Amino acid sequence: MSAAPPQCRCYVFPTDTKALKTKSDIYKSVIPKHSLRCQLSSSSFDNRWTVDCVTDNNPIHIILKPPNSSISMASSSSTTLKRSKKVCLFFCAEMQALAHRIAAESDTIELRSITWRTFADGFPNLFISNAHGIRGQHVAFLASFSSPGVIFEQLSVIYALPKLFVSSFTLVLPFFPTGTSERMEEEGDIATAFTLARILSNVPISRGGPTSLVVFDIHALQERFYFGDNVLPCFESGVPLLKNRLQQLPDSDNISIAFPDDGAWKRFHKQLQHFPTIVCNKVREGDQRIVRLKEGDPRGRHVVIVDDLVQSGGTLIECQKMLAKHGAAKISAYVTHGIFPNRSWERFEHDTKGCPENGFNYFWITDSCPLTVKEVKNRQPFEVLSLASSIAATLHI
Repeated sequence: MSAAPPQCRCYVFPTDTKALKTKSDIYKSVIPKHSLRCQLSSSSFDNRWTVDCVTDNNPIHIILKPPNSSISMASSSSTTLKRSKKVCLFFCAEMQALAHRIAAESDTIELRSITWRTFADGFPNLFISNAHGIRGQHVAFLASFSSPGVIFEQLSVIYALPKLFVSSFTLVLPFFPTGTSERMEEEGDIATAFTLARILSNVPISRGGPTSLVVFDIHALQERFYFGDNVLPCFESGVPLLKNRLQQLPDSDNISIAFPDDGAWKRFHKQLQHFPTIVCNKVREGDQRIVRLKEGDPRGRHVVIVDDLVQSGGTLIECQKMLAKHGAAKISAYVTHGIFPNRSWERFEHDTKGCPENGFNYFWITDSCPLTVKEVKNRQPFEVLSLASSIAATLHI
């Protein structure tokens, strides 16, 4: 009759790898042939270890296994969630709707209010509610510089918030407005974009350091170099929202991207490089602006014209006519910033009969310009893609 197999009695107390090396005392005593006693002790760790005994060889081998990795990851994820950054988000009146959409994206973003009033002489009379309550908090302000008349009152708040002993301060300015029409062509021209950049570069430093400035699709690429060292510009783009929307279209496999000029191509082509590309070229003949096809083939394609912003819309309409003449089956457009001064959005018709020369299938804009969003809401061909999720993610960097 063969001898009974050896038995292993293991008393395992909480420990981890570091404890094994530095804080644990391991005692092993082997009782010949029949049994093994193993004692592993530690008093300061919570992880559960398992012990395997390999008995095919002599001597018996003890194998210690760390805790299940999925449990560790879950614990780590839970810890990360608990430590996620909480942000107090203030906003100007124009941005109220977008602010609420941003807060809906995350439980860690809390909306805070500002009282926007004016004195009898018209100058701002502003009040930050519960100013003591934001001490030590991460604070952000959602701004809209839609006109010169609202910039001063918002700058007053922007300069005040970092000085309230906050941990960090982030300024979210989705649309950087100045410089979109400026041409520095002769002595005496003033670059107001540079002026605004210098003003924002001198926002007071908070306890956590310089102000973070979040801007989407700034118009002129050189403008990013206008900012000084006392501000940390974070340049984001609305194009990922467009890409997600294009994937939802029934003809998503027949999309081509058209750029109205070389500037738009330089700015966006890397983000849209997986689509067939069409590049247009703007030339001036007297007072006329003529758009010509520089490269690419729009025949039979659903062509989406992509640019950073639209003002009067003249260039987009000329581009639409040119693409239709070259055989495009459908024409749509995307701009991050729909400015549309003097209700110029009324120029854009909806193509309902498959005649791309007469209108657009879709015209996508973001909610960076809230006044425009109110005007074009529920009016075809316009469709608003919200920056809320992108801004919420950026606030947690």
